Amino acid sequence: MKVIFAGTPEFASAALRQLHAAGHAVSLVLTQPDRPAGRGMKLQASAVKRFALDHGMPVAQPRSLRLDGRYPDDAAHAQAKIAAADADVMVVAAYGLILPQWVLDMPRHGCLNIHASLLPRWRGAAPIHRAIEAGDAETGVTIMRMDAGLDTGDMLLAQRLPIAADDTTATLHDRLAALGGRLIVEALELAARGGLHPVPQPAEGVTYAHKIDKAEAEIDWRQDAATIARRIRAFDPFPGATAHAGGEAVKFWAGVAEAQPPGAQPAPGTVLAAHAQGVRVQCGQGVLRATTLQRAGGKRLPAVDFLRGFALAPGLRLGAAP
Repeated sequence: MKVIFAGTPEFASAALRQLHAAGHAVSLVLTQPDRPAGRGMKLQASAVKRFALDHGMPVAQPRSLRLDGRYPDDAAHAQAKIAAADADVMVVAAYGLILPQWVLDMPRHGCLNIHASLLPRWRGAAPIHRAIEAGDAETGVTIMRMDAGLDTGDMLLAQRLPIAADDTTATLHDRLAALGGRLIVEALELAARGGLHPVPQPAEGVTYAHKIDKAEAEIDWRQDAATIARRIRAFDPFPGATAHAGGEAVKFWAGVAEAQPPGAQPAPGTVLAAHAQGVRVQCGQGVLRATTLQRAGGKRLPAVDFLRGFALAPGLRLGAAP
């Protein structure tokens, strides 16, 4: 099939890689403009752009696809390129731009989206984070025919994937990216022989995976230990769950929820113990035993190594930014 591919981060790059390996002709790649990143804030190409250029695929980076929007010249240029690409289908994965109706209508087989959840659960921008944060036992990938709504189109293929007790957004992301690549290849094979059968999404079970905000990084020790442990996993690698000790930010990268010990319950955020097995912190209900931590400018370290350079004495109260 002749394909236009629209995507930006590594999740999308994994799908483009599998489409290329399967022999599909990618006539155009759309990706976000280069962004400043890293300590030097130099312009960095997206993972999708790097793969596309390495494999001789034409790339366009419009700032918008809205012909009546802020960047009409970008949109008009993209429209001409999309028309010239004469694609059978557009595959979309974590692109980052809203597709107006003229884009949805242009490819012969429409626009197919690779979404990292079992729709209609976790429509929106951060389905992997939110599934872990909510304590879901499973997630998956849905291939969807796009319409004008937010992840509301008909479902074409779906496959489930269990969420392990120690999964972080990083580890689950990689498995879902690989699954998404396999499913979109299967979907295009079915589309080529008329074997796709759209199924409307059910009205029940709709949830929205709102974009992750840096403000969510601060640990609220008033929550129960199990919730905090899930949020730590959900916010790895971004934005990282953070607490402040003595005015310095400390990131918590792994932790285990434990039962409340007998006796008086100190205020949430109080360090109960700090030793080789972890830093035990009182929560609103139960105790979090943090096993991997990081101080500002440092590396992620097991608790035993972290405590050699950063004292967290019992009785210290962890809190929000001063």
